[in-house]
Amino acid sequence: MLSVRDLNAYYGRAHILGDVTLEVGAGEVAVLLGRNGAGKSTTLKSIVGWLRPRSGEIVFDGRRIERLPMWRIARSGLGYVPEDRRIFGELTVLENLDVGRLRGGWSPERVFALFPNLADAKDRPASRISGGEQQMLAIGRCLMGNPLCLLLDEPSEGLAPVVVDRLAGAIRVLKASGVAVLLSEQSWRFASSVADRAYVIEKGRIRFAGTMGELAADEAVRARYLAL
Repeated sequence: MLSVRDLNAYYGRAHILGDVTLEVGAGEVAVLLGRNGAGKSTTLKSIVGWLRPRSGEIVFDGRRIERLPMWRIARSGLGYVPEDRRIFGELTVLENLDVGRLRGGWSPERVFALFPNLADAKDRPASRISGGEQQMLAIGRCLMGNPLCLLLDEPSEGLAPVVVDRLAGAIRVLKASGVAVLLSEQSWRFASSVADRAYVIEKGRIRFAGTMGELAADEAVRARYLAL
């Protein structure tokens, strides 16, 4: 579904990503693990066109996308939920979902089935719901665009364990429906509960690529790059 090959990205003259290579299959959850500043968010921003990569190849659903404008990448079926969520606080939960609506399979009712908490707060301004509910809303709004692949930047950060467990359940539901998911994370607990494939990034370079089981068994990699 998504293939990234030898991706290089810069902020000014600073070389942030060096030959990043990864892939995510349909109905698969892959996780990009690393410390703060390792290059996780920059990788996702480069994939969705927020940051134009200097070189490399990004193929999504059989099509090269690294030179397309961000809106065309989104319309092609690649969804992105940034770390800061970017919900509209003055709009209600339902209005936030309407902002992201495209014709297709996802509706507010389907989002509410995935995140029942949002159904109870659908007429409430988004600024007046909890942080966990705001994360659910950001994901739900993205789903309203009917993505084939969903990129989630640090979805579990700062959330209570019970909310993290709900998000993990939602990701497993999406996976079962055939949606591909690439998430960036620092939380080993959350990543290991949802991901099939793992990539470890440090200083903008992939240091490990393999299954979650292989990473769990590689204590040296986890100790060196993840501080576990």
